[in-house]
Order: sequence, then C-alpha cells, then structure tokens
Amino acid sequence: QVQLAESGGGLVQAGGSLRLSCAASGRKFSSYVMGWFRQAPGKEREFVAAMRWTGGRQYYGDFVKGRFTISADNPKNTMYLQMNSLKPEDTAVYHCAAPNSWLTTAQIMDPKFYTYWGQGTQVTVSS
Repeated sequence: QVQLAESGGGLVQAGGSLRLSCAASGRKFSSYVMGWFRQAPGKEREFVAAMRWTGGRQYYGDFVKGRFTISADNPKNTMYLQMNSLKPEDTAVYHCAAPNSWLTTAQIMDPKFYTYWGQGTQVTVSS
C-alpha cells in the first residue's frame, strides 16, 4: 500500500503564495507519476498539475497559466506544488494522487486513473 500525505495549505490573501508538499510512504514507491487535483465545494475534481518521476516532464491545467510549478525530491519521495499569484477562485481542497501503472498524457489529467489519494489540504484565498 502507498500512503500520501499533503501539507502546506492555509489562508492567504489574493496575490500571495503557498507551497504544498506531498510525501509518499509505504511499500517501495514506484509510481510513475504524481498528480495534484483540487476540488471546490459543489464542483468536480479538477486537474492542477502532474509530474513524471522519471524524466521530470510536467503537465499543468489550463487555468494555471504559469502561476504554479510542480517539482520533486526523489530521494525523499516528496513532490511539491509552488503556487504563486493566488486568486480567490483557487480556493479548494488540494489532493495529491498517484496511479499504480504508467499513464498516457491524456490519462494523467483524469482523476479516475489514479489509485492512491491523500486526505487533502485546504487552500483558502481571500480577496
């Protein structure tokens, strides 16, 4: 089993920054990619960003527009999401997730292809 634990959420004013972390533990972590998704009240889960552990290729949701950066510390099995220029519409619970198989580019952005999920961390951006 794989356990994922997010941290780093909080309350920030519009224009501010937050850095989310996702630490993976459990059996040897050999997931091919780790992704970030978010879910606001009354809305569907939305793809934010993902990164392949091998090669480091990054993927971002259209709304990110250069504001967020995903990175990884492989020896620590930890992935980060640096969020800058935050907007009130970024308010949501942010989850990290990992699949148990290799995903295509299209699959990376679809939450149904992810097997393991963290409990989520709340991000609230005030106007």
